[in-house]
Amino acid sequence: MTGPQTPASAPVPGSGSVLVVGEALVDLVPVDGDPGFRAAQPGGAPANVAVGLARLGGRPSFVGGIGDDAFAGTIEAWLGGAGVDLSLSARPALPTALAVADPGRGGNSYRFHLRDTATFQLPDRSTEASRFGAVYVGGLAAVVEPAARAVAATARAAARDGLLAVDPNVREDRTLDPVRSLGRLRELCGLARVVKASDEDLVRLWPDAEPEASCRRLAAQERLVVLTRGPRGAVAYAHGAPAVSVPALPVRVVNTIGAGDAFMAGMLSWLGAEAGWRTDLSAEETRAMLEYAAGTAASVCARAGTEPTAPLAV
Repeated sequence: MTGPQTPASAPVPGSGSVLVVGEALVDLVPVDGDPGFRAAQPGGAPANVAVGLARLGGRPSFVGGIGDDAFAGTIEAWLGGAGVDLSLSARPALPTALAVADPGRGGNSYRFHLRDTATFQLPDRSTEASRFGAVYVGGLAAVVEPAARAVAATARAAARDGLLAVDPNVREDRTLDPVRSLGRLRELCGLARVVKASDEDLVRLWPDAEPEASCRRLAAQERLVVLTRGPRGAVAYAHGAPAVSVPALPVRVVNTIGAGDAFMAGMLSWLGAEAGWRTDLSAEETRAMLEYAAGTAASVCARAGTEPTAPLAV
Protein backbone atom coordinates (compact mmCIF):
# COMPACT_ATOMS: atom_id res chain seq x y z
CA MET A 1 0.00 0.00 0.00
CA THR A 2 1.36 3.37 -0.99
CA GLY A 3 0.22 6.86 -0.24
CA PRO A 4 1.26 10.46 0.31
CA GLN A 5 3.28 10.78 3.50
CA THR A 6 5.73 13.64 2.98
CA PRO A 7 4.79 16.81 4.90
CA ALA A 8 3.85 19.71 2.68
CA SER A 9 5.32 23.17 2.74
CA ALA A 10 3.11 26.27 2.75
CA PRO A 11 -0.17 25.52 0.92
CA VAL A 12 -0.06 26.70 -2.69
CA PRO A 13 -3.08 26.28 -5.02
CA GLY A 14 -2.40 23.95 -7.91
CA SER A 15 -3.06 20.52 -9.34
CA GLY A 16 -2.18 18.76 -6.08
CA SER A 17 -4.22 20.97 -3.79
CA VAL A 18 -7.78 20.62 -2.48
CA LEU A 19 -10.30 23.37 -1.79
CA VAL A 20 -12.38 22.35 1.24
CA VAL A 21 -15.66 24.24 1.68
CA GLY A 22 -17.78 23.99 4.81
CA GLU A 23 -18.01 24.39 8.54
CA ALA A 24 -15.45 24.56 11.31
CA LEU A 25 -17.18 24.38 14.67
CA VAL A 26 -16.63 23.10 18.19
CA ASP A 27 -17.65 19.60 19.26
CA LEU A 28 -18.57 19.12 22.90
CA VAL A 29 -17.63 15.49 23.50
CA PRO A 30 -18.01 13.22 26.56
CA VAL A 31 -14.99 12.63 28.74
CA ASP A 32 -14.30 9.08 29.91
CA GLY A 33 -15.10 8.56 33.55
CA ASP A 34 -17.48 11.53 33.85
CA PRO A 35 -20.59 11.22 31.63
CA GLY A 36 -21.83 14.60 32.84
CA PHE A 37 -18.78 16.47 31.57
CA ARG A 38 -18.10 17.58 27.98
CA ALA A 39 -14.75 18.68 26.59
CA ALA A 40 -14.53 21.19 23.76
CA GLN A 41 -12.56 20.18 20.67
CA PRO A 42 -12.47 21.78 17.22
CA GLY A 43 -14.31 19.87 14.53
CA GLY A 44 -16.86 19.95 11.76
CA ALA A 45 -16.64 17.38 8.95
CA PRO A 46 -15.06 19.70 6.33
CA ALA A 47 -12.57 21.11 8.84
CA ASN A 48 -11.64 17.56 9.86
CA VAL A 49 -11.08 16.68 6.20
CA ALA A 50 -8.89 19.76 5.70
CA VAL A 51 -6.72 18.93 8.71
CA GLY A 52 -6.55 15.31 7.61
CA LEU A 53 -5.36 16.31 4.15
CA ALA A 54 -2.67 18.52 5.64
CA ARG A 55 -1.50 15.80 8.05
CA LEU A 56 -1.23 13.42 5.10
CA GLY A 57 1.04 15.80 3.22
CA GLY A 58 -1.54 17.66 1.13
CA ARG A 59 -2.04 21.38 0.51
CA PRO A 60 -5.64 22.12 1.48
CA SER A 61 -7.25 25.53 1.50
CA PHE A 62 -10.29 25.97 3.72
CA VAL A 63 -13.32 28.15 2.96
CA GLY A 64 -15.33 28.66 6.13
CA GLY A 65 -16.53 31.21 8.63
CA ILE A 66 -14.23 31.71 11.63
CA GLY A 67 -15.69 33.92 14.35
CA ASP A 68 -14.32 36.25 16.99
CA ASP A 69 -14.78 34.26 20.21
CA ALA A 70 -12.34 32.08 22.15
CA PHE A 71 -13.53 28.96 20.33
CA ALA A 72 -12.69 30.62 17.01
CA GLY A 73 -9.15 31.23 18.21
CA THR A 74 -8.84 27.54 19.04
CA ILE A 75 -10.16 26.58 15.58
CA GLU A 76 -7.80 28.96 13.79
CA ALA A 77 -4.80 27.64 15.72
CA TRP A 78 -5.84 24.04 14.99
CA LEU A 79 -6.31 24.55 11.27
CA GLY A 80 -3.35 26.83 10.77
CA GLY A 81 -1.09 24.69 12.94
CA ALA A 82 -1.83 21.66 10.77
CA GLY A 83 -0.85 23.58 7.63
CA VAL A 84 -4.30 24.46 6.28
CA ASP A 85 -4.43 27.69 4.25
CA LEU A 86 -7.10 30.00 5.72
CA SER A 87 -6.68 32.96 3.38
CA LEU A 88 -10.02 32.25 1.63
CA SER A 89 -12.06 32.04 4.84
CA ALA A 90 -14.26 34.79 6.26
CA ARG A 91 -13.95 36.20 9.78
CA PRO A 92 -17.35 37.56 10.87
CA ALA A 93 -17.74 39.16 14.30
CA LEU A 94 -20.00 36.35 15.54
CA PRO A 95 -19.67 33.33 17.85
CA THR A 96 -18.84 29.77 16.83
CA ALA A 97 -21.43 27.04 16.29
CA LEU A 98 -21.50 24.12 18.74
CA ALA A 99 -22.21 20.43 18.22
CA VAL A 100 -22.98 18.40 21.34
CA ALA A 101 -21.86 14.82 20.69
CA ASP A 102 -23.54 11.77 22.18
CA PRO A 103 -21.60 8.67 21.08
CA GLY A 104 -23.51 5.40 21.34
CA ARG A 105 -23.44 1.83 20.13
CA GLY A 106 -25.21 2.81 16.92
CA GLY A 107 -22.79 5.65 16.15
CA ASN A 108 -22.55 9.30 17.08
CA SER A 109 -25.60 11.52 17.44
CA TYR A 110 -25.46 15.31 17.80
CA ARG A 111 -27.53 18.26 18.92
CA PHE A 112 -26.55 21.54 17.32
CA HIS A 113 -26.42 25.23 18.23
CA LEU A 114 -26.19 26.86 14.82
CA ARG A 115 -28.18 30.07 14.58
CA ASP A 116 -26.54 33.50 14.34
CA THR A 117 -23.02 32.06 14.25
CA ALA A 118 -19.95 32.88 12.19
CA THR A 119 -19.65 29.24 11.18
CA PHE A 120 -22.16 29.51 8.36
CA GLN A 121 -21.19 32.94 7.03
CA LEU A 122 -19.24 31.42 4.13
CA PRO A 123 -17.87 33.64 1.37
CA ASP A 124 -18.64 32.66 -2.23
CA ARG A 125 -15.33 31.36 -3.60
CA SER A 126 -16.76 29.67 -6.70
CA THR A 127 -14.34 31.60 -8.93
CA GLU A 128 -11.44 29.92 -7.11
CA ALA A 129 -12.56 26.34 -7.83
CA SER A 130 -10.61 25.93 -11.07
CA ARG A 131 -7.31 26.69 -9.29
CA PHE A 132 -7.43 23.43 -7.35
CA GLY A 133 -6.96 19.79 -8.22
CA ALA A 134 -10.18 18.91 -6.39
CA VAL A 135 -12.98 20.59 -4.44
CA TYR A 136 -14.60 18.92 -1.42
CA VAL A 137 -18.04 19.88 -0.06
CA GLY A 138 -20.42 18.31 2.43
CA GLY A 139 -21.57 18.50 6.00
CA LEU A 140 -23.83 21.01 7.70
CA ALA A 141 -22.71 23.96 5.59
CA ALA A 142 -24.29 22.28 2.57
CA VAL A 143 -27.74 22.59 4.16
CA VAL A 144 -27.60 25.54 6.60
CA GLU A 145 -28.16 29.04 5.22
CA PRO A 146 -26.51 31.29 4.26
CA ALA A 147 -23.63 28.83 3.82
CA ALA A 148 -25.67 26.47 1.62
CA ARG A 149 -25.81 29.00 -1.22
CA ALA A 150 -22.04 29.44 -1.24
CA VAL A 151 -21.48 25.67 -1.08
CA ALA A 152 -23.85 25.07 -3.99
CA ALA A 153 -22.23 27.79 -6.12
CA THR A 154 -18.74 26.41 -5.51
CA ALA A 155 -19.91 22.85 -6.17
CA ARG A 156 -21.44 23.82 -9.51
CA ALA A 157 -18.25 25.60 -10.53
CA ALA A 158 -16.13 22.61 -9.51
CA ALA A 159 -18.37 20.22 -11.43
CA ARG A 160 -17.84 22.31 -14.57
CA ASP A 161 -14.11 22.87 -14.21
CA GLY A 162 -12.61 19.89 -12.38
CA LEU A 163 -13.17 17.20 -9.77
CA LEU A 164 -15.93 17.66 -7.20
CA ALA A 165 -15.88 15.28 -4.23
CA VAL A 166 -18.94 15.08 -1.97
CA ASP A 167 -19.53 13.47 1.40
CA PRO A 168 -23.20 14.14 2.21
CA ASN A 169 -22.62 13.44 5.92
CA VAL A 170 -26.36 13.64 6.62
CA ARG A 171 -27.25 15.25 9.94
CA GLU A 172 -30.67 15.41 11.60
CA ASP A 173 -31.65 18.13 14.06
CA ARG A 174 -34.77 19.97 15.11
CA THR A 175 -33.38 23.15 13.52
CA LEU A 176 -32.95 21.55 10.06
CA ASP A 177 -35.67 21.16 7.42
CA PRO A 178 -35.28 17.48 6.45
CA VAL A 179 -36.96 17.75 3.05
CA ARG A 180 -34.94 20.76 1.95
CA SER A 181 -31.70 19.44 3.46
CA LEU A 182 -31.92 16.04 1.77
CA GLY A 183 -32.81 17.68 -1.54
CA ARG A 184 -29.68 19.83 -1.39
CA LEU A 185 -27.48 16.84 -0.57
CA ARG A 186 -28.98 14.81 -3.41
CA GLU A 187 -28.22 17.67 -5.78
CA LEU A 188 -24.58 17.75 -4.63
CA CYS A 189 -24.24 13.99 -5.12
CA GLY A 190 -25.64 14.45 -8.61
CA LEU A 191 -22.98 17.04 -9.43
CA ALA A 192 -20.05 15.09 -7.98
CA ARG A 193 -17.46 12.95 -9.74
CA VAL A 194 -16.50 11.31 -6.41
CA VAL A 195 -19.06 10.42 -3.72
CA LYS A 196 -18.14 8.94 -0.35
CA ALA A 197 -21.13 8.06 1.81
CA SER A 198 -21.94 5.84 4.76
CA ASP A 199 -24.70 3.27 4.60
CA GLU A 200 -26.67 5.43 7.06
CA ASP A 201 -26.30 8.46 4.77
CA LEU A 202 -27.65 6.55 1.78
CA VAL A 203 -30.64 5.16 3.68
CA ARG A 204 -31.59 8.71 4.66
CA LEU A 205 -31.04 10.11 1.16
CA TRP A 206 -32.79 7.32 -0.74
CA PRO A 207 -34.94 5.40 1.79
CA ASP A 208 -36.68 3.31 -0.88
CA ALA A 209 -33.44 1.66 -2.06
CA GLU A 210 -30.73 -0.46 -0.49
CA PRO A 211 -27.44 1.45 -0.04
CA GLU A 212 -25.68 -0.81 -2.55
CA ALA A 213 -28.37 -0.11 -5.16
CA SER A 214 -28.02 3.64 -4.62
CA CYS A 215 -24.24 3.32 -5.07
CA ARG A 216 -24.62 1.39 -8.32
CA ARG A 217 -27.10 3.94 -9.66
CA LEU A 218 -24.74 6.83 -8.87
CA ALA A 219 -21.77 4.96 -10.31
CA ALA A 220 -23.66 4.22 -13.54
CA GLN A 221 -23.49 7.96 -14.24
CA GLU A 222 -19.67 7.91 -14.49
CA ARG A 223 -18.92 8.50 -10.80
CA LEU A 224 -16.53 6.84 -8.40
CA VAL A 225 -18.71 5.95 -5.41
CA VAL A 226 -17.41 4.61 -2.10
CA LEU A 227 -19.72 3.13 0.52
CA THR A 228 -18.35 3.07 4.08
CA ARG A 229 -19.85 0.52 6.46
CA GLY A 230 -18.06 1.14 9.76
CA PRO A 231 -16.59 -2.08 11.16
CA ARG A 232 -17.66 -3.95 7.98
CA GLY A 233 -15.20 -2.04 5.82
CA ALA A 234 -15.76 -0.16 2.56
CA VAL A 235 -16.83 -0.90 -1.01
CA ALA A 236 -16.07 1.09 -4.18
CA TYR A 237 -18.35 1.15 -7.21
CA ALA A 238 -17.48 2.33 -10.73
CA HIS A 239 -19.38 2.16 -14.00
CA GLY A 240 -18.82 -1.07 -15.89
CA ALA A 241 -16.54 -2.62 -13.26
CA PRO A 242 -17.02 -5.13 -10.42
CA ALA A 243 -17.31 -3.66 -6.94
CA VAL A 244 -14.09 -3.68 -4.90
CA SER A 245 -14.25 -4.13 -1.13
CA VAL A 246 -11.78 -4.00 1.74
CA PRO A 247 -12.27 -4.85 5.42
CA ALA A 248 -11.91 -2.36 8.21
CA LEU A 249 -8.53 -2.60 9.91
CA PRO A 250 -8.71 -4.34 13.30
CA VAL A 251 -7.88 -1.82 16.03
CA ARG A 252 -8.85 -1.32 19.64
CA VAL A 253 -11.44 1.40 19.16
CA VAL A 254 -10.96 4.39 21.41
CA ASN A 255 -12.90 6.95 19.41
CA THR A 256 -15.09 6.98 16.29
CA ILE A 257 -15.67 10.74 15.97
CA GLY A 258 -14.01 11.92 12.76
CA ALA A 259 -13.27 8.44 11.39
CA GLY A 260 -15.39 9.00 8.27
CA ASP A 261 -13.71 12.35 7.67
CA ALA A 262 -10.30 10.71 8.01
CA PHE A 263 -11.37 8.09 5.46
CA MET A 264 -12.33 10.88 3.05
CA ALA A 265 -9.04 12.67 3.60
CA GLY A 266 -7.20 9.42 2.89
CA MET A 267 -9.17 8.87 -0.32
CA LEU A 268 -8.50 12.36 -1.61
CA SER A 269 -4.83 12.23 -0.64
CA TRP A 270 -4.40 8.97 -2.53
CA LEU A 271 -6.30 10.18 -5.60
CA GLY A 272 -4.20 13.33 -5.83
CA ALA A 273 -0.81 11.75 -5.19
CA GLU A 274 -1.19 8.34 -6.83
CA ALA A 275 -3.78 8.85 -9.60
CA GLY A 276 -3.40 12.51 -10.56
CA TRP A 277 -7.11 12.95 -9.79
CA ARG A 278 -8.13 10.22 -12.26
CA THR A 279 -11.27 8.35 -11.23
CA ASP A 280 -11.11 5.62 -13.90
CA LEU A 281 -9.10 3.36 -11.60
CA SER A 282 -8.15 -0.25 -12.15
CA ALA A 283 -9.26 -2.83 -9.59
CA GLU A 284 -5.74 -2.83 -8.12
CA GLU A 285 -5.69 0.97 -7.86
CA THR A 286 -9.15 1.02 -6.31
CA ARG A 287 -8.10 -1.52 -3.69
CA ALA A 288 -4.96 0.47 -2.88
CA MET A 289 -7.01 3.65 -2.47
CA LEU A 290 -9.50 1.93 -0.16
CA GLU A 291 -6.75 0.33 1.91
CA TYR A 292 -5.01 3.66 2.34
CA ALA A 293 -8.28 5.36 3.34
CA ALA A 294 -9.18 2.53 5.74
CA GLY A 295 -5.75 2.76 7.36
CA THR A 296 -6.19 6.51 7.76
CA ALA A 297 -9.58 6.03 9.41
CA ALA A 298 -8.15 3.36 11.71
CA SER A 299 -5.48 5.79 12.90
CA VAL A 300 -8.28 8.00 14.26
CA CYS A 301 -10.28 5.15 15.80
CA ALA A 302 -7.25 3.89 17.71
CA ARG A 303 -6.77 7.04 19.79
CA ALA A 304 -8.50 10.15 21.10
CA GLY A 305 -8.98 13.10 18.77
CA THR A 306 -9.86 13.46 15.09
CA GLU A 307 -6.46 14.00 13.44
CA PRO A 308 -5.27 11.05 11.35
CA THR A 309 -1.79 9.81 10.61
CA ALA A 310 -0.69 8.21 7.36
CA PRO A 311 -0.90 4.42 7.41
CA LEU A 312 2.35 2.53 7.13
CA ALA A 313 3.25 1.33 3.65
CA VAL A 314 3.13 -2.42 3.23
